[in-house]
Amino acid sequence: MKQPDKFDFWYAVNNTEIVQAPTQHLETFGNTMLNYYHLSELMDSVDQVRIREGRMQANKPQIITPEAYSQTLLDGFGEEAEKYIDWLKKNDQDVKILQYGYKLTQQSFSEHTVTDKLDAVVDRVRNDKKVVDDPLSAVVIGVDQPWDVCLIKLFWQIIQSSAGANIQELSHQGLFSQKNGIPMPIYKEVEAAFLAASRDSSLINSLAETLNRHNLFKHYEDRFFALVKASK
Repeated sequence: MKQPDKFDFWYAVNNTEIVQAPTQHLETFGNTMLNYYHLSELMDSVDQVRIREGRMQANKPQIITPEAYSQTLLDGFGEEAEKYIDWLKKNDQDVKILQYGYKLTQQSFSEHTVTDKLDAVVDRVRNDKKVVDDPLSAVVIGVDQPWDVCLIKLFWQIIQSSAGANIQELSHQGLFSQKNGIPMPIYKEVEAAFLAASRDSSLINSLAETLNRHNLFKHYEDRFFALVKASK
């Protein structure tokens, strides 16, 4: 493979092929462990293919506030992967899907290099029994660097295919209802935190952390400081 002039997320995105995507959608009320096989030709080498085998944990989708939407969705990924997610937030027409709080964590991975044609390696991996029998496995052809961007493209496709079922199941549980413009699950969590802090002033810091985690501190600022004053 010829050395590119520039390594960036667009280089990776444009050279990513999802050979096999998971056949099972992401869990709605639990975390999902995705198993991936990332295949890439080595730069300036002939018939040298690197196989990365690893796991990604997709956290269960959550109803989040629009303010919290600006928070990172990734854990354990590189700078170019973060840049790609930022671009998706600003430009993709389906970006509203990301507002359901999907978050991806890169787990440990292993890698090794084999000598063979890329197509032959792809066929072997796809037909491996552990891949065939796993509905949450994926096979991706991509670049050697920045290779984790290829995983984000895979994750984005999985989100798009899973969102319909996830949103429907969340809706059936009444989790899209709001109070004072705040999703009901978050509203209840905040109210419980205020009640606990009003009974035990040592929990005020925990209350502040809850508000900040949901980017709601300004929304509750007056009430928070009134509680702080009353606790003294």
